[in-house]
Amino acid sequence: MPASIPLISSAAAVTPEWLSLALTQGGFQNLEITGFETESIGTGQVGENVRFTLQYSSTSPPGPTSLVLKLPSENPVSRATAVAQGIYSREVHFYTELAQSLNIRTPQCWHADLSEAGDQFILVFEDMAPSEQGDQIIGCTPNQARLAMAEAARLHAPRWNDPKLTQLSWLPNPGPESAGVLKMLYQSVVPGFESRFESRVSPEVIALAHRFGEKIGQWAEFSEGPRSVVHGDYRLDNMLFGNAPHHVPLAVVDWQTCALGHPASDVAYFIGAGLLPEKRREEEMSLLAHYLEVLNQQGITSYSMDELVKDYRRFSFSGLIMAIIASQIVEVSERGDAMFAVMAERHTHQILDHDAESIF
Repeated sequence: MPASIPLISSAAAVTPEWLSLALTQGGFQNLEITGFETESIGTGQVGENVRFTLQYSSTSPPGPTSLVLKLPSENPVSRATAVAQGIYSREVHFYTELAQSLNIRTPQCWHADLSEAGDQFILVFEDMAPSEQGDQIIGCTPNQARLAMAEAARLHAPRWNDPKLTQLSWLPNPGPESAGVLKMLYQSVVPGFESRFESRVSPEVIALAHRFGEKIGQWAEFSEGPRSVVHGDYRLDNMLFGNAPHHVPLAVVDWQTCALGHPASDVAYFIGAGLLPEKRREEEMSLLAHYLEVLNQQGITSYSMDELVKDYRRFSFSGLIMAIIASQIVEVSERGDAMFAVMAERHTHQILDHDAESIF
């Protein structure tokens, strides 16, 4: 990590001089930032995002009018969870070692730093404003879902079945050997999920959560099919949509849960909760076909629609798992609970619609 720029991990510690150094490292020359204004943005559960609107000296070369800093959560529970799971270090390594080899659009990262313990980090990003963050609770339009499927294909294709990914020690590679750990964790948090959410979700959600607890180990042991870089939390809150023809149509953020996994996990995760159930039922086969079309355009022609649909059914459980586990290990908030409730509800409909339990 950069030795010439001190590591800071709070917005209060940022100075104009520090920002000038960080942007110089990012490729800008001789910038002289003299001040800034800040505002908190985003809805992150384990990190803080702060926009800095910059002011320059009259003699400074032109630079970005604003940028975004990502920093550790100020909530001790969320921060401890992130450190224990290596979440902060994973995102820093993603931007410094992996992002350049992928075709998915992400904000440009101008500076990244991480402490040895993994509890302090900072990322300095291109500000994607006036793009608008998606809203997991409201859901998205079919056109936005098509954009998400296209970007998913651009994420997965470049490193599809790339054996070199296993050499990245920081990139999780879950497999049959970790199935027992996931089963134990899931079963330990289901009672807490039921207690807190039984009034917010349908009885079908709670019943499915318990039934799946008996099969999650078998589900997690599945290791067949293609492997690639997956986002791991590929949902609307982690997407920035352009709202004018000259804007970037979609940029994907929050790479703290990236892993080596099955590409269909991202696809099923997004479709299952990104669209309201009625609209998902109308659009999901078309969206799967669009993902496959872009995947083919990216050079991956060995994966068939039949295989994708089968894998889509299996990984429809991914969103239910995330909603149940994450809701119990991050900071509790009204917005967070509303999001986890709709995710659990929509993924339950997705699972039941496809009779995915019959796979086991």
